[in-house]
Amino acid sequence: MKRLASLLLIPLAVSVASCSGNDPWKMAAEIEQSILKTSFPSDTFNIADFGAVPDDTTFLNTKAIEAAIVSCNSGGGGVVLVPAGKWYTGPINLQSNVNLHLAEDATLLFSTDYELYLPPVLTRWEGMDCYNIHPLIYARESSNIALTGKGTIDGQASNEAWWWMNGNPAYGWREGMNNQRISGRAKLLEYEQNQVPVEERRFGLEGALRPQLINFLKCNTVLIEDLTLRNSPFWVIHPVLTDNFILRGVTIESGGPNSDGCDPESCNGVLIENCRFDTGDDCIAIKSGRNNDGRKWSVPSKNIIVRNCRMADGHGGVVIGSEISGGFANLFVEDCEMDSPELLRVIRIKTSDCRGGVIENVNVRNVKVGVCEEAVLKINLKYEPSENCLRDFPPFVRNVTLENVTSERSRYGVYIVGLDSTVNVSDVTLKNCSFNGVEQGASITGAGKVRFRKVFVNGMKEGS
Repeated sequence: MKRLASLLLIPLAVSVASCSGNDPWKMAAEIEQSILKTSFPSDTFNIADFGAVPDDTTFLNTKAIEAAIVSCNSGGGGVVLVPAGKWYTGPINLQSNVNLHLAEDATLLFSTDYELYLPPVLTRWEGMDCYNIHPLIYARESSNIALTGKGTIDGQASNEAWWWMNGNPAYGWREGMNNQRISGRAKLLEYEQNQVPVEERRFGLEGALRPQLINFLKCNTVLIEDLTLRNSPFWVIHPVLTDNFILRGVTIESGGPNSDGCDPESCNGVLIENCRFDTGDDCIAIKSGRNNDGRKWSVPSKNIIVRNCRMADGHGGVVIGSEISGGFANLFVEDCEMDSPELLRVIRIKTSDCRGGVIENVNVRNVKVGVCEEAVLKINLKYEPSENCLRDFPPFVRNVTLENVTSERSRYGVYIVGLDSTVNVSDVTLKNCSFNGVEQGASITGAGKVRFRKVFVNGMKEGS
């Protein structure tokens, strides 16, 4: 798999670090400036002019939307307009130089007829490369693409459609249903461990590996702005091997199983700002491939900025892992608010000695937390300990800093679970932080150089 990457961003980690000295936030500003921005001609292609019909759930607009996108692309690019109304559709393939723009009061309503999402396409599923059910919106090896507007993209997933494939009765599965997810997922894990060629890793509906709402594979220079995204079958936004990615002003509401909000995977140069997340899993989860697949491509995620976002429900607010075998460097989170009894952690790093990966340079400042269920900071190197792998690949986590972070209720302030035999977590610093309503203080095992500077837990000063 040959990676498409911006020539500007290939040397980014080295060049930015060398000119930023020891100031990580100066580095963040330079990374932001280096992210390439989309630009489109003003030509507009209204899907209604290509035969699309609104407000009719018996009429599929897939061909009309596809025709508008193809015409826009072949004409040199521009805006494909989805006017006000509900537009019923099957899967959409986005192409280079196309901005798919949803007007206010426009909704793309995706069919739940599973057969429409065949044949399978190349993607990643839980960090493993495969051909799988077609994502609802998909782009491959495209550049300068966008999804914008004040409209809504609704995947229509529910306990009756897609979510039941998780195999959990809480999401609609019942005895007697065709629960192939377990065998499909197990087969993909087997393929990954044995490094079966990707061309042979093909899953249709029988595998029941639910598709992403939006999946960009090996793309470059991407914008998603102002939309509301709802009810995804699986992860909501999943850019893979995609550089120069901006997510701005987007509201994500998807409470299903594995409904991660945004999962940049092996991406370089990402800005996520002014977004709202209310999800059934991690709000933002940074990834770089799972186990042998991640190590084979060895493409880390790096240079990611998250700011001015709000997180409600979710397993974690901003998360690194668990599929992080390719490693990660340079995260900057600032000026965010997180608050929900259903939000489990605020900043979370999760990996294991199957997944491995070097995770470094995590910087968090000015984050205000109301309630979270477990911990403000959780680092876990024993994630999914029952996973079988052929050999160990110890992970390393280093240089994690939280500054000016406050919370009002949680079980722990800091919760670190390191490895038993070696110290693979080091240089974790908290300064000017205040954690109130903490039930059990801090729990730290298998970590070295954990520093508390002007940190208050339930009003009592911790450390120096």
